[in-house]
Amino acid sequence: GFGMTTPATVGGKIFLIFYGLIGCAGTILFFNLFLERLITVIAYIMKSCHERQLRRKGVLPHNGRRGSGTSEVDSLAGWKPSVYYVMLILCVASLIISCCASAMYTPIEGWSYFDSLYFCFVAFSTIGFGDLVSSQNIKYESQGLYRFGNFVFILMGVCCIYSLFNVISIVIKQSINWILKKLDCRCCHRCQRKLFRSRRNVVMPGNVRSRRNISIETDVVNESDTDGRRLSGEMISMKDFLASNKVSLAIMQKQLSETANGYPRQMSSNSKQNGFSGGVGALAIMNNRLAETSVDR
Repeated sequence: GFGMTTPATVGGKIFLIFYGLIGCAGTILFFNLFLERLITVIAYIMKSCHERQLRRKGVLPHNGRRGSGTSEVDSLAGWKPSVYYVMLILCVASLIISCCASAMYTPIEGWSYFDSLYFCFVAFSTIGFGDLVSSQNIKYESQGLYRFGNFVFILMGVCCIYSLFNVISIVIKQSINWILKKLDCRCCHRCQRKLFRSRRNVVMPGNVRSRRNISIETDVVNESDTDGRRLSGEMISMKDFLASNKVSLAIMQKQLSETANGYPRQMSSNSKQNGFSGGVGALAIMNNRLAETSVDR
C-alpha cells in the first residue's frame, strides 16, 4: 500500500476491509508455501552436492543404493540444510533481485541507484512509505513491458524478503534461547554457591521437613499435625532439630533405658543394700549410677 490509490466511497472501504482479510491471509499462505518449496529445493541441491562429495571420497558407491554406504544413504534420507545456509542463500537471492530491479528503475524512473535500492527494500518488505512509487509517470517507453517487469520483480522480491524475515526470526529466536540458557546457568551456579556458603553451618530445614512426621521413638509416621512453632529468631523449629538428630537420640534413649533397667551390668546384691537403689525414671538412673560408684569404691 503505497497510498497512490485508495478507496474513496464507504462501500469501497467496507469491501477493502473484508477483501483484505481474505487477501492478506491468502498472500501470507502463498509466501509460506513459497518458503517451504524453496527450502525443499535448497535441501535437494545441497543434499546432491553432499552425496557427490561422499562419492568422491569413496564413502558412497556410484549407484548410491547398494554397497557399504547403505547406512550413509539412509542417514541422508531425512537430511535438511542448516538454517544459516538457507539465510545466506536468501540474502544472496534478495540482493541479486534488488540489484537487477534497481538497474531497471534507475534509467526508467530517473532515480539514483541508491534510491532505487531503497525503493526495492521498502517495496519488497511491504513497508510502502509512498515517498517513491514506480509506474507513476504519464508515459514510458515500452510501458507494458516495464509494468510486467515491475510486477515480476516485486513478486519475486517480496517472496524472497518475506522468507528471509522468517529465517532471520528463527535465528534470532535461537540466539535468544542460547543467551538465556547461558544466563540461567550462570545465575544458577552463583545462587547455589551463595546458598551453600550462607547455609553450610546450618541444619537445612528442607531435608528435615520431608521426614517431620517420623516418630523418634517408633520410627513410624505420626498422624499428628502439631508442628514445632518457630520463634522470631530461630533458624529451624525445635521439632525439626530433634527429627534431624533422631538416630542419635534413639541410641541415647536406648542406653538410658538399659542403664535404668540394669541390663548392661548386672547389679550385685550389695548394690541394693547401699540405699541408692529404687526410684522411677531419672531418679532410678541417678540411684543406679550412685550405687555402681559406691560398689567400685
